[in-house]
Amino acid sequence: MNNFSNIIAKALHIGEPYVLNTLALIDEGATIPFISRYRKEKTGGMNEVQIGQIDELYSRLKELAKRKETIGRTITEAGAMTPELQRRIDDCWDATLLEDIYLPYRPKRRTRAQIAREKGLEPLANIIMLQRERNIEGIAARWKSKGISVEEALAGAKDIIAEIISEDEGTRNTVRGEFRRFATITSKVNKTQKDQDEAAKFSDYFDFSEPLSRCSSHRLLAIRRGEDKGVLRVSIDIDRAQCADRLKRHYVRGQGECQRLMGEAVDDALKRLLAPSIETEYAHSSKDKADEEAIAVFAEGLRQLLLAAPLGQKRVLAIDPGFANGCKTVCLDELGTLLHHEIIYPHPPQRKSALAAAALQHMADKYKIEAIAIGNGTASRETTEWLRSIGSLSDIPYYVVSEDGASIYSASKIAREEFPDEDVTVRGAVSIGRRLMDPLSELVKIDPKSIGVGQYQHDVDQTKLKHALDNTVMSCVNHVGVNVNTASAYLLSYVSGLGMSLAQNIVAYRSEHGAFTSRSQLKKVPRLGLVAYQQCAGFLRINGAKNPLDNSAVHPESYHIVEQMAKDLKCSIAELIKNKEIQKQIKPEHYVSDTVGLPTLNDILAELEKPGRDPRMALETFEFDASIKSIDDLQEGIILPGIVTNVTQFGAFVDIGIHQDGLVHISQLANKFVSDPSTVVKLQQHVTVKVIGIDHQRHRISLSMRDV
Repeated sequence: MNNFSNIIAKALHIGEPYVLNTLALIDEGATIPFISRYRKEKTGGMNEVQIGQIDELYSRLKELAKRKETIGRTITEAGAMTPELQRRIDDCWDATLLEDIYLPYRPKRRTRAQIAREKGLEPLANIIMLQRERNIEGIAARWKSKGISVEEALAGAKDIIAEIISEDEGTRNTVRGEFRRFATITSKVNKTQKDQDEAAKFSDYFDFSEPLSRCSSHRLLAIRRGEDKGVLRVSIDIDRAQCADRLKRHYVRGQGECQRLMGEAVDDALKRLLAPSIETEYAHSSKDKADEEAIAVFAEGLRQLLLAAPLGQKRVLAIDPGFANGCKTVCLDELGTLLHHEIIYPHPPQRKSALAAAALQHMADKYKIEAIAIGNGTASRETTEWLRSIGSLSDIPYYVVSEDGASIYSASKIAREEFPDEDVTVRGAVSIGRRLMDPLSELVKIDPKSIGVGQYQHDVDQTKLKHALDNTVMSCVNHVGVNVNTASAYLLSYVSGLGMSLAQNIVAYRSEHGAFTSRSQLKKVPRLGLVAYQQCAGFLRINGAKNPLDNSAVHPESYHIVEQMAKDLKCSIAELIKNKEIQKQIKPEHYVSDTVGLPTLNDILAELEKPGRDPRMALETFEFDASIKSIDDLQEGIILPGIVTNVTQFGAFVDIGIHQDGLVHISQLANKFVSDPSTVVKLQQHVTVKVIGIDHQRHRISLSMRDV
């Protein structure tokens, strides 16, 4: 670990003692949210991003260490290991360099060079490489006695030289440098493909060329998708003549027949071995970089969506709009429990507006509805306008809620377990209503890839994507905190230190013994040991607990500090929490100890000021422009209200109320240069946009936020 801590500290520019402490906590099983929130003294106050970077680099280094062991063992078993080679392997912590070191010793298939060696041509290759012999053909003639012609002997020798050149570390780094500085990615349309509709999606890349270093991640992922679908032929290449000249300056000395053969071997090595190998490297590395950027965009979008403003515990009527099949309507209580469901028909072809309005009024009165949630899919706009026309419901606020992923949830195992007796339409409407009440609690039940944020999520490395999104969900859940008496097992499973098995045990214990009344009671849950309790306790809330700290982010391990504060101020903990004047008398430096520093104490004081507070923003109502109902109603220059539905690297998509989001390109986000759209807009943000372009044929709308 010491070697790892030094490497990580230098790579991330973080003090090594803090890195060492963090690695020790990770090895003990501590989660990133727990380390960030409750071990600030040990980490120097690092945030979750920094701790996540340490964790990721630590994992990569451990994998690299395993690879080094495998390489060392393979070379040793082949009898080729030397002290110097072992030292180089031990000191190497760069994956690319390590593979270059290993390349000459890697077990190979039967190459052209290997065949030449089997014919005994290696001595001839060595003579050519010395470039001293004037009559190389005369020397090559010595192999005639073995049935090998001069031409065959020289060709075989060149094959050996080409392989030696291609396996040389310095040469490979030279070619890498050419690719790094000058590589160009090119895509051409594959004329043999037959699906014209599929091909049309990639028309921008039918004859495309750009320096690889300037190719943005979204363009590269789009090109690679076109390649995977057989629409595009893609290559990454350099000026090979320029690169060959550079290599020849290194390998060819003077003039003569040997020098000519060396030049030909260099050309062959570059064309047949080096360029294809390095092209593959850069194809992978550029894809990996694009994946990382796309995953980061996706994770940030998911974070914003999960932390969207909640309505809170209100009685909600949720509507999943529709035309022919009617509007699926459900009524939920404050905890999201399904009270009632029915279908109403306010729209053609079965239009029964009066009956639908009466039914809605009856439900609102009977179930004491406090808010209405309307799905943003088909018939959403029409349902919103119809609802607005019912004067008797004007006092009940309504909100348009994203339906992305609702159909995935309604058909999932989770939904079937929650509502075994209801069909998918009812489950979908319930999900819409619950999303309004608490987006985080509901969205954790859905595969993040189906939530409708991010870009090219199906084209990136799925293992890395899942890891990043799981970490994002865990971070958000623990940032907000979870009510242990109302949370589903799916929400609890993301709490630090738990997982699905312990989450289900908590729910089962709650069902059998009733609501938890204290955090310490969690220790009675089967298989929830002291380590898991330490990890999860600070993130679980118990509303109405005897000890008010059980409904706060103060960790039980710090209760004694608050108790001492209350004792010193001659008041109870409840009085200390309620009375801001008493809190002002606390001097945190008086409670510093060997294990507790000012960072933890300041967190405790902040929590006492607003115990159990929800860090999310308050929910705001929103209305689209009533005069705009379809793309045909749009005109260039008009200004409209909208809601940001997705943020990508090339801009932001905005819902303007017509079932077709418009794009605010990155160049149109602000009256200044913008390098990252997420610095200007956030998901669910209410914005004002101007229509600057309408493509009716492709159903594309161009928007601008400049000068509006």
